[in-house]
Amino acid sequence: MTKPQKPLGIKAYGSIPHLPGSKLGVGDHTVHDGQARICTERPRDRHDRIIVEEKLDGACVAVARIDGLIIPLGRAGYPITTARFDFLRRFHTYALERQDAFLDLLQDGERAVGEWLILAHGTRYHLPHEPWALFDVMRGDTRLTRDELRARNPRFPMPHTLSETPITTAQADAALGEHGHHGAIDPAEGAIWRVERRQKVDFLAKWVRPTHQTGRYLSTISGAPEIYNTHPHS
Repeated sequence: MTKPQKPLGIKAYGSIPHLPGSKLGVGDHTVHDGQARICTERPRDRHDRIIVEEKLDGACVAVARIDGLIIPLGRAGYPITTARFDFLRRFHTYALERQDAFLDLLQDGERAVGEWLILAHGTRYHLPHEPWALFDVMRGDTRLTRDELRARNPRFPMPHTLSETPITTAQADAALGEHGHHGAIDPAEGAIWRVERRQKVDFLAKWVRPTHQTGRYLSTISGAPEIYNTHPHS
C-alpha cells in the first residue's frame, strides 16, 4: 500500500507544553519557569499580551487551503480521509459542507486548526454550537494573533476567553467553573494560555486539571461503545 502524502509537507499541529501543576501525559513537558511567570504572574513589559481560553476536549483536526482547494487534515498532516477512525473521517464531510466559509477564512497555504468535538474523549458535551471549534489559523509555524483571527473568522465557534491578563491556574480553574462554557456534562478539561508579543504569537502553554481522565470515553480505552456528543446539527 502506498503511504499517503502530507499535502502541506508538515504536521497540521504540534504539541503545547504544560504549566506547572498540569496533568501530564506520556511524552509531555512543561514550559520553563520564566514562561510560566509570564502566563500566570506578570508580562515582561507592555508589549506582552496574555489571553487565556478554555481548553476543549476532542480531536485536533485542520483544514488547509491549497491552490484554491479545501483539504481536511488530521493532526499529523495527512488527509483526514486516511484516518483510522470513522469519527475522524466524518470531519471530511463537515469541512466540505462548509467549504465557502473555509475559503473566506483562509488564504492559500494557510490552515485552520480546531477541535473536532463530535465524539466524547475524556469529556461529554451537550454543545450549544456546531461540533468544530476554531482555535488557530497558521502558515508554517506562524499563527494569526487573536485579534486577526477574530476579525477574519466568518462563522466558526471559538474557545471561550477566560481572561486577557495573566492569571494563575487556580484563577483559571475558578473562571472555568465546573463545566466550562461549551456545554460540558463532565468537568471541563483545562485552559490554554496564548502569549502574544509585538502583535505576534510568542508561545502557548496549557493546564489540564489534575482530576481529568484523558480519553476515558474512547472505546479503545473503556471497552464500551463510543459516545457521540450532542449539538444543534445532530
